[in-house]
Amino acid sequence: MHGKILIIDDEIKLRGLLARIIGLEGHHVLQADGLKAAAKILEKEDIDVIFCDVKLPDGNGVDFVPGIKATYPLVEIILLTAYGNIPDGIRAMKNGAFNYILKGDDNDKIIPLLGKAFEKVSLQKRVLQLQQQVGKKYSFESIIGKSVSIQASIALARKVAPTDASVLLLGETGTGKEVFAQAIHTTSKRAAQSFMALNCSAFTKELLESELFGHKAGAFTGAIKDKKGLIEEANNGTLFLDEIGEMPMDLQSKMLRVLETNEFIKVGDTKTTKVSVRIIAATNRNLEQDVAEGKFREDLFYRLNVFTISLPPLRERINDITVLAEFFLKIFAQKTNINIRAMNKEFIEHLKKHDWKGNIRELKNIIERAVILAEGDELTIRNLPLEFQVNNFQPGSSLTTFDLATAEKVHIAKVLHYTHGNKTETARLLNIGLATLYRKIQEYQLG
Repeated sequence: MHGKILIIDDEIKLRGLLARIIGLEGHHVLQADGLKAAAKILEKEDIDVIFCDVKLPDGNGVDFVPGIKATYPLVEIILLTAYGNIPDGIRAMKNGAFNYILKGDDNDKIIPLLGKAFEKVSLQKRVLQLQQQVGKKYSFESIIGKSVSIQASIALARKVAPTDASVLLLGETGTGKEVFAQAIHTTSKRAAQSFMALNCSAFTKELLESELFGHKAGAFTGAIKDKKGLIEEANNGTLFLDEIGEMPMDLQSKMLRVLETNEFIKVGDTKTTKVSVRIIAATNRNLEQDVAEGKFREDLFYRLNVFTISLPPLRERINDITVLAEFFLKIFAQKTNINIRAMNKEFIEHLKKHDWKGNIRELKNIIERAVILAEGDELTIRNLPLEFQVNNFQPGSSLTTFDLATAEKVHIAKVLHYTHGNKTETARLLNIGLATLYRKIQEYQLG
């Protein structure tokens, strides 16, 4: 890769020699005889690396470095000096210079040094690009839907995002609670720090405690070394606790301490650990009812319930179903390299009539399966699960004439082909157990 290099030196001959050496490597070289001229070039050009003389008519190169790094943080600066001066070299590096070399005597070092500087610039640009992509992926703009209900939820989330307030996200399974949590984090002042997520229903009490709070070596059998918990990993960032209603009562009291004092005790430890972490919790349960029934701590509920956002189920967002389905269609068509241009009208109507108990997550799975089963350049109801076709059957519709066993056999065979024979992935897409899949494969002689 080639970049743009700026040489700042008031000695024309030395500047020209350096320009020729660098230019022969294929880089685009610009020249300036002083700091003022260099500043004008930097305003207009996307410079990657600067070679700058230390002593210039209008300033000192060492003093020039901090201002350039502040304004153009991705630019790397290599300082040139006619006389070796260790204090100047140390100060230059502290100010943010990439390196500090002798003019004339170090010509053989210029190209290797430039290569390393340019490599660092390229890496920093790539990291920035990835950060921007991630930011866009998890921003509020990435949340699809124009319905009044989802836009109202987005508006509330935008208001609370810049604060450090705890947030409680309420909604049925599959309504996008983690997507909202990610967007809140990405828009907050903690965005540059870690976002950690944990599903409280996915672990036993003992494992959940260790995952959350960490442990000291020897705290229990198998704890051979110290381990940081997610609370500590999320220090200065955000911790998302999904299915908070499933957290055991004694762990709820420990979580309350984190919210009240910003400190906790690791499993097997005697000392407290201080943290600064924002908590975003989510649940599909009625926590107020759980509090009344003694299943959830009232004090923890009020600590979490500082700011509540309810996410609407998909059945209340009928007008968003089409645009969500189109979005998932584009993703899975690209993933499978299948040229599917659209969903026909009948397919869309069947989607709109479904009750979507699994919400957006269910819709995503349905579209993925439909793409796998597609035989033409558009999705039709023949690509929907049989229960969609039967539940939404209308006289005159193009319901498949396959008997149930034949349709099931064809469906399983297509999914197996799509996953290249991966049984675990096939079972996931079919939403059946692995043992059931193996039984079906044997029954239909698909092995």
